[in-house]
Amino acid sequence: MQRAMTVVPHLGLRLQALPLALGRPLSRAQDVLRRTPLYDFHLAHGGKMVAFAGWSLPVQYRDSHVDSHLHTRRHCSLFDVSHMLQTKILGCDRVKLMESLVVGDIAELRPNQGTLSLFTNEGGGIEDDLIVTSTSEGYLYVVSNAGCWDKDLALMQGKVRELQNMGSDVSLEVVDNALLALQGTVTSGCPSPCLKKNVAMGYVPSEYSRPGTPLLVEVRRKQQMAVVSKMPFVTTNYYTLK
Repeated sequence: MQRAMTVVPHLGLRLQALPLALGRPLSRAQDVLRRTPLYDFHLAHGGKMVAFAGWSLPVQYRDSHVDSHLHTRRHCSLFDVSHMLQTKILGCDRVKLMESLVVGDIAELRPNQGTLSLFTNEGGGIEDDLIVTSTSEGYLYVVSNAGCWDKDLALMQGKVRELQNMGSDVSLEVVDNALLALQGTVTSGCPSPCLKKNVAMGYVPSEYSRPGTPLLVEVRRKQQMAVVSKMPFVTTNYYTLK
């Protein structure tokens, strides 16, 4: 269900649509591909951007794959996971939940230690790979593939409900990174001289309509941060005669 709500974009007016393009060079599809917060960084370092699971991601930089491999082995490299499914598993039975889904020994993880593991189905077959980290804050942090987002989330949600129905203390929270682009439509918008930023009204799924919810909007092919706001955008200070 969708309902009307208000959006206050810092510099933008059009909410970005969610594409279905997968693993192909960018062309006109670039206009609708989602971008991670490091998109400009990737371009500045010569990233060759391609479409993957609806996102614009670098498949290679200026250096060759061999150079990148040797740099990682000899020094260190970082991987942008902004496009991937990220979830928190909370509750006293969080380890029980994960060990019912994956083949890794989650109970033996030290605080802030992670492990690469595999999602399995009821027949013991492999569904996807993922990384599970046991955080010092008392929850499991799970990162799995963008291409399997819906399948992985449904798998985890189903198991959470199953254990909850059996009385287990466990819950799941999808990490928002205030960075995920959301499907929606802006109906009107304009600059606000008082606020010195753009304001707009539009539609988003009801679960993202709470005031204060962060969104990404697309403006002239660039993504900008926005936040859901109540009306009026500017508090009134006029008086009415009675």
